[in-house]
Amino acid sequence: MLDCFAPRPSAETVSITPVSAADLKTLLNRETTRVAAWLESTGFTAAVGQVAMLPGENGRLARVFVGADPKDWLWALGDLPGRLPAGRYQLDGVADKRQATRAALGWALGSYAFTRYRKRERKAIDLVWPKAADRDLVENTAEAIFLVRDLVNTPAADLGPAELADAAKRLAKKHKAKFDVIVGEALLKKNFPMVYAVGKGSARAPRLIDFSWGPAKAPRVTLVGKGVCFDSGGLDLKPSSGMKMMKKDMGGAAHALGLASMIMAAKLPVRLRVVIPAVENMVSGNSFRPLDVIATRKGKTVEIGNTDAEGRLILADALTLADGDKPDLMIDFATLTGAARVALGPDLPAMFTDDEKLAGDLARHAATEADPMWRLPLWAGYRAGLDSKVADLNNISDSGFAGAIYAALFLKEFVSSTTAWVHFDLFAWNARTRPGRPEGGEAMTLRTLYALIEDRFGK
Repeated sequence: MLDCFAPRPSAETVSITPVSAADLKTLLNRETTRVAAWLESTGFTAAVGQVAMLPGENGRLARVFVGADPKDWLWALGDLPGRLPAGRYQLDGVADKRQATRAALGWALGSYAFTRYRKRERKAIDLVWPKAADRDLVENTAEAIFLVRDLVNTPAADLGPAELADAAKRLAKKHKAKFDVIVGEALLKKNFPMVYAVGKGSARAPRLIDFSWGPAKAPRVTLVGKGVCFDSGGLDLKPSSGMKMMKKDMGGAAHALGLASMIMAAKLPVRLRVVIPAVENMVSGNSFRPLDVIATRKGKTVEIGNTDAEGRLILADALTLADGDKPDLMIDFATLTGAARVALGPDLPAMFTDDEKLAGDLARHAATEADPMWRLPLWAGYRAGLDSKVADLNNISDSGFAGAIYAALFLKEFVSSTTAWVHFDLFAWNARTRPGRPEGGEAMTLRTLYALIEDRFGK
């Protein structure tokens, strides 16, 4: 059990009552005159996230009321571990399995802290495990999200390509997956020229991480994650303001590992494969250059219009490898473009797919899970913008518009038209602290994608 939960109440356990604005009048009529008067006099309206703490006759905290969305208690409970005083709490009369599960997950996510470099004494606060909640789902989801957050929050000095591979290997070993990694010059021998070209400018060798799990004849689900452990921009050097956050440029790889963790922990009946190209994009005498022409695993040649558009290059080789298995579903994650953030902001991942049923299913599960994304088009009319005069294509367009779409169109060149493929261009970071989502590394789309995979292949 996560350390933010307790197995049973104590004599001092305080009840938490979630209530929606629509149900507040009913609650006030049901409660004692004293409780109703306290709530009314303190201005409690049951707005989502609003908290009212009711003192007992001895002056100690006796009850907690929290405003909650009637359909989803996830984020209302996510705020409480940081706001309530130390102690033990329990949910008041929650029999619905979904609401109990969402409340428990919210509490878990709100209890997260990144403590690798700054030790802090954990506040002695926990929630009695709600009996109706799905413990496996809560613990597997929280563990996966914490893995993503921890990886993204870790500075590049302590999380280079080798350390990212070690994290993947630990996860694979935990679930008895078959693990392989190709390092340095061996990438050329094994035909991963793009991964090698981008990573060779760093003193830390590039590598291709590849592990598989599950029955060979089960439906194939393949996850590909961009693992740029630090992105200086290469010879097209980023300014310091743009480089500052680039420890998180391996956020796509972290997401692939997080979703893999959920799938394997739940033992979903799929053949899972995870492919992560792991590199640093650094400046040296060995760095790849603007207008270099580099071959790809697929055989297409790419002219380098900008060395700071390196994520799509390493993904090209990884997608070609992954697509060769003819997966039933292929998902790639990447912190790929600033253009996606300009279009949709930090909280809304951009989603690209030509598969209409897949897009519809994703939208449905995203709404149910409160785990949002927004579909952008793989607009074929822009494809000519990637043409090169000397190679099969360029890694950028000369246009200043539609940068996220151009990046997605580039990736599409390396995926078969028959493959059910979806590409996520995400931020992997909370720009501000919100209930259950502290500022820093963040997992996005995982709950939606797990629900989709379970729905398609897990029953």
